[in-house]
Amino acid sequence: MESQPNNPLHGVTLEQILTELQAHYGWEYMGTIVKINCFKSNPTVKSSLKFLRRTPWARTKVEQMYLKMLERQR
Repeated sequence: MESQPNNPLHGVTLEQILTELQAHYGWEYMGTIVKINCFKSNPTVKSSLKFLRRTPWARTKVEQMYLKMLERQR
């Protein structure tokens, strides 16, 4: 397996990403940025993981939100 030292998503699970975003922004804000029902209607990490694993475009948006959050924290 190749090392990816410059990829901030390398080694980070989708569950970790969701947990950190939820703690930082909250579900309501996340739902305004990525317009998906699993962030707006009874949001849980479990339901969001299930949806995002089946929906590549939504997962990409969530990963982009995570990268922007990391950038702002530096």
